[in-house]
Amino acid sequence: MTALSFAPFQDLADKLIPHTVAEKVDGSHDVSHLHRVWTNVCAIRDKEGGDHQLLLAATLLHDCVAVEKNSPFRSSASRLAAAKATELLAEMGWDEERTQAVAHAIESHSYSANITPTSLEAKILQDADRLDAIGMVGVARLFYVSGRMGSQLYDAYDPHAQRRELDDKRFAIDHFTTKIFTLAKGFQTPTGRQMAQMRHERAQRFLKEFLEEIGGQ
Repeated sequence: MTALSFAPFQDLADKLIPHTVAEKVDGSHDVSHLHRVWTNVCAIRDKEGGDHQLLLAATLLHDCVAVEKNSPFRSSASRLAAAKATELLAEMGWDEERTQAVAHAIESHSYSANITPTSLEAKILQDADRLDAIGMVGVARLFYVSGRMGSQLYDAYDPHAQRRELDDKRFAIDHFTTKIFTLAKGFQTPTGRQMAQMRHERAQRFLKEFLEEIGGQ
């Protein structure tokens, strides 16, 4: 089996990845997610700059504490991950300034934490992670998570939520409106915004065609 490439810092990746494995398998936050986020990070960094090594550490550790989407503690997940990353990097000999920079990027990447990223690296990580939540991959992750949570695909009587409140815990496609379609407006970097717009349009096309197939449009 060929290892996923996290060049040019594969040695660092090999040390950090074992600390990212959740006790409960979550296919929406596994090593393939980390690799996609890293690919996004590199695409943004190539245009915007940023500390490459610091970005890798933040990418690999941003979900190192797993909290389910429907948990009341979900908004604390990024803070818990930042704390764990701080301890781990300190043990590896990273200095306090760089460790805290990684921690800030991790803490502020989360949508539910609602923390504003202030460093370039934090802005890049937030953009890169959110790119994985929109577009075709975002659609796939949406339905994967909805299945794990026991949600229905849609409300057969009112798929557009015209006579009810949106409820993405019960109906998967409600999540397009409650979250996915809101993300493209909040990107931090010019490159991230450009990438987000393309993926946003893909997700819009998916929902339109989905609704056509179920007779809801």
